[in-house]
Amino acid sequence: MISTNEYFDGNVKSIGYKSATGKSTIGVMEAGTYEFGTSEHETMTVIEGEMTVKLPNSKEWVTYKAGEAYTIDANQKFQVKVSEQTSYLCQYA
Repeated sequence: MISTNEYFDGNVKSIGYKSATGKSTIGVMEAGTYEFGTSEHETMTVIEGEMTVKLPNSKEWVTYKAGEAYTIDANQKFQVKVSEQTSYLCQYA
């Protein structure tokens, strides 16, 4: 079944689905700064635009562009900054 999610007063929206490879969401973020929490391991791939990310236990911000990915373990918080609308694929495992 397809699900929809909306966060940060509608500035982040995603559609959730299940495929042969597992559970995923695909979404779009408006320009802004956000803090997310994970409940399971995530692999985040930037589809279009770019994200500047501060991963858990890191002091540095790293920019990921279209086609690049990063991972976050379960039960962690991380920060994301985007300067323009940016789309992403988040895969859970």
